[in-house]
Amino acid sequence: MREHGILVVVSGFSGAGKGTIMRELLNRYDNYALSISATTRQPRQGEIHGREYFFVTEEEFLRMIDDNKLIEYTRYVNHYYGTPSGYVLEQMAAGRDVILEIEIQGALNIKKKFPEAVLLFVAPPSAEELRRRLLGRGTEEPRVIEARLRRAVEESEGMDRYDYLLINDDLDRCVEETHQLIQAQRRKISNNMEFIRRIQNELRDI
Repeated sequence: MREHGILVVVSGFSGAGKGTIMRELLNRYDNYALSISATTRQPRQGEIHGREYFFVTEEEFLRMIDDNKLIEYTRYVNHYYGTPSGYVLEQMAAGRDVILEIEIQGALNIKKKFPEAVLLFVAPPSAEELRRRLLGRGTEEPRVIEARLRRAVEESEGMDRYDYLLINDDLDRCVEETHQLIQAQRRKISNNMEFIRRIQNELRDI
């Protein structure tokens, strides 16, 4: 019998490297599916519609809200971000662990709707390293970088509401830690009640 997949929510400060970790995780293992968020922001250089994000207009995004096609959504640095529901539920039903890479408010909204979801927060080893990584991107103006750092101060207040903390100071180790945490979550009793009920019934019939 195929196991039902679990929902994994990954958040972290902009520049912490969560996107890199998720891409590497998908490269190494075949049991994961990465949910693609919809956003009203413009694509960065090299980003492709349907790969990094579904890039939509604000009008299109608001229509998705009205049509109840989003698991969660929020507004972040003047743009909307949201998680389309269809793909997520289909992949979980097929037994794959679905990863949502979303910001903190969206993650907490997901936890309310899906209490069994596991929440992971990715952080750099220090605030100075975070600034260095943001500057190293070379893709954003200084005012945007400062806005992201101010936002990081706010996000840090919610870190203790996550299940696990991943400090991204070594990519290879961080990817493996992420994989082990997710697989351990599959073995939690609360995620295996269907199996438990089945084997209880089988034992009674022996």
